Amino acid sequence: MTRAPEVVAGVDIGGTTTQVLLCAGDLRVKDRLEVSTPAAEGGAAMVGAALDAVRRLLGRTPARLLGVGVGAAGVVDARAGRVLVASDSFRGWAGFEVTAAVEQGLGVPAFLDNDVNAFLRGEVTAGAVAGEPDVLGMMLGTGVGGALWLKGALYDGPEGAAGEIGHVPGFGELACTCGGRGHLETLASGRSIAARYRERTGRGGTGRGVAEAAGRGDPDALAVFEAAGAAVARALLVTAGLLDVTTFVVGGGVSRSWSLLEPAVRRALLAEPPVSGRPLRVLPAGLGEDAVAVGAAARARTELDPHTAPTAAARRTKRTGRAGPCD
Repeated sequence: MTRAPEVVAGVDIGGTTTQVLLCAGDLRVKDRLEVSTPAAEGGAAMVGAALDAVRRLLGRTPARLLGVGVGAAGVVDARAGRVLVASDSFRGWAGFEVTAAVEQGLGVPAFLDNDVNAFLRGEVTAGAVAGEPDVLGMMLGTGVGGALWLKGALYDGPEGAAGEIGHVPGFGELACTCGGRGHLETLASGRSIAARYRERTGRGGTGRGVAEAAGRGDPDALAVFEAAGAAVARALLVTAGLLDVTTFVVGGGVSRSWSLLEPAVRRALLAEPPVSGRPLRVLPAGLGEDAVAVGAAARARTELDPHTAPTAAARRTKRTGRAGPCD
C-alpha cells in the first residue's frame, strides 16, 4: 500500500485574502488555494476560512498533514500563538488564540508568526536571499514592516519588535498611522505614496495608480517614487550602520514597482555609502505572493524536525506563554 506523502501547510492571513499552500519537506509548493478573508466577521471566521482551505487542498491532493504554520497581519505573540494588536481592518482579531484554534480544528501542531517575520523566513529559506546568515527584510505594503535574520535565525528582540524599520523616526515630520511622526512608512508605503501624490496634484487614487502614472512619465508620480526610494535607502544605511547587516530583501505590494524604486535606492546608496565601505545588496523578493505562506510552512517544518521538534508539553507551554524560547 502506497503511503501518502507528508506535507506542512503554510497560511498567510491578510486583510483581504488568505493564501494557503501545501508544501513538501523541501518546501516545494504542491498545491495552493486563495480565499477571501472574512476580516469583518472575527477571528474564528478568519481562521475557519483558512482551515476550510486546508481541508479542500487535502481533499484534492491526498497527503498526511504534519503541521501548520500561520503568518498573520498585526503584532503577534509567537510564543503564545495569539494576536496581540491588529488594525481596525480586522474585527475580533486582537487577542485571538490562533494556534489553539488551528490545532483544535486540524489535530496537528500549529505555529504563529507575524507576517513580516514569515516573509523573511520564506526568503532566507527558499527565496532571493536563501542561505544568507544576516538579512533585513522589508515589506512595503499598506504599511511598512521589517524583520531581522541574524546569525542564521530570526531575531525578534526582547519585546518582539526588532527590525521594525518602518516605524523608526528621522524621515521628516509627517504624521504616521501609528501615532508617531516622520517614520519611513509616511513616505514608502502604498497608502503614503498615494497620499504624497494627492498632496502634489490634488488627484486621488492608489499606490498602484501612482506607479502606473510614473510608468507613463508623470513627473509628480516619479518624484513621489524618488522620495520613497531615497527613504528606503536611508533606512538600509541606518541598519547597516547599527548592525553591520549588508544584505536586504524587499517585498510587499509596492515592491512590484521595484523598477521605479530601485534607481532612487541605488543613487542614494552611491551618494552616501555605508561606514563599513562594503556595498549593500538590495534584492526584490524572490517568492512573490508566496513568501509569507512559504515562510510560515518553513517555521512549521523546522519546529517539527525530529531533532528539534518540541514535545507536546512544550507546545502547550508555548500557547500559554508561560515559558519557552522563540526561534
